[in-house]
Amino acid sequence: MTYKPELGMTAKQIEKEVQRQAVLFEEKCKSGNNLDSNIKFAAFAELWFADRKKDLRPKTYARYLSMLPRINAAIGHLRLDRIQPLHLRQFYDNLSEGGIRQDAKYKCNIDVSKYLKDNKLSGAELSRQSGLSTSTVTALKKGNNVTYESAVKLSEYMNQPLDTLFTSVGSGKPLAPKTVLHHHRLISSILSTAVEWGVLFSNPCERTKPPKVENKDPKYLDEVQAAALLDLLESEDTQNKMMIRLLLFTGLRRGELLGLEWQDINFDNNTVQIRRSSQYLPDRGIYEDGVKNDTSDSVMKISPSAVEDLKIWRVWQREHALEMGDRWHSSDRLFTTDEGLPLHPDVLTSWFTDFVKAHSDVLPPITIHSLRHTNATLQIAAGVPLTTVAKRLGHANTVTTSKIYAHAIKSADEAAAETLDNLLTPGKNKKAG
Repeated sequence: MTYKPELGMTAKQIEKEVQRQAVLFEEKCKSGNNLDSNIKFAAFAELWFADRKKDLRPKTYARYLSMLPRINAAIGHLRLDRIQPLHLRQFYDNLSEGGIRQDAKYKCNIDVSKYLKDNKLSGAELSRQSGLSTSTVTALKKGNNVTYESAVKLSEYMNQPLDTLFTSVGSGKPLAPKTVLHHHRLISSILSTAVEWGVLFSNPCERTKPPKVENKDPKYLDEVQAAALLDLLESEDTQNKMMIRLLLFTGLRRGELLGLEWQDINFDNNTVQIRRSSQYLPDRGIYEDGVKNDTSDSVMKISPSAVEDLKIWRVWQREHALEMGDRWHSSDRLFTTDEGLPLHPDVLTSWFTDFVKAHSDVLPPITIHSLRHTNATLQIAAGVPLTTVAKRLGHANTVTTSKIYAHAIKSADEAAAETLDNLLTPGKNKKAG
């Protein structure tokens, strides 16, 4: 905007009017009443985030916000009508280079368990005094890497320089191709809104070839490995055993599992209803979110084994609550902390990672989400219709399921062809033998 003072105005009057015009212009921009193609990407992105915050899930919004500094550093200074496919391609190439990551982890140079013992501190006390979460303190005691923010908190608490107490690791790695693609999609979404609002004539992302991401087969266990996993769980903590078994038997997402309440379980009909998801964000803590899509909010039939597991677990939890007395916080959640509070999602992930590493001679390097893939793959291998598999997984349609599990579908198809061959031409196979 350009403002020209009227003739005869004094310097003081001009200064006062310029300030007034600046305030009016800012209000117009915020309300979207003064947008044109001259607006710079960073300013329009701010409007876009303010508009979309109410529609996006908290974790999605937080992930988008984490990508914005990189995007603004590359094209934030450009006017919307000056952004060209070349700018975007150069940005994607830059993201694929080493040293661009902002999520470097930090390894503590001291033995935190020994530090606690020497200073007669418990993990809970360190958490309370330093501002670190209990899960972060547990990770530090195990020697695991932590975020920059956590490293700063511990350094300030111990009154030691960050570079003395910690060593930065992983910052030189390039971003994964899928992460680069997520940046492309966010930019495209912002610029599509600019087109929708009449600020741009066309979206340059539509003329830009998005970063290529190779499709990787999901990691999963075969039936022998899955049986071995169940055997190994028998010697583990009851709650951890129950959580892993239920994930394997149902194919639930981690957040869906931790969001389950006893009111969701129907022991008469052997069903579980997926109504909510338990999530965590640093600025919000543990919070309750809706399911991923409308299809996810559904009733699922569960196996007799899973039902028996839940009955046993309900009895155990009730007995534990009685032992805890006033210290027990009744939340109706199936899986909680020792005090009955909602369980931090990373606590389960951290435990399972350590469990898999401890049994690397039997189990391949899988993650918590691999249990969902295992559930789906075993269903497909057993001949369960794809529509049923998709419904149980909470997919909106079978297209999603077929893309993710193309490997399993192909294997099942080959097995079906071989079975038909054995049925229809038994004499041929005997001669071949």
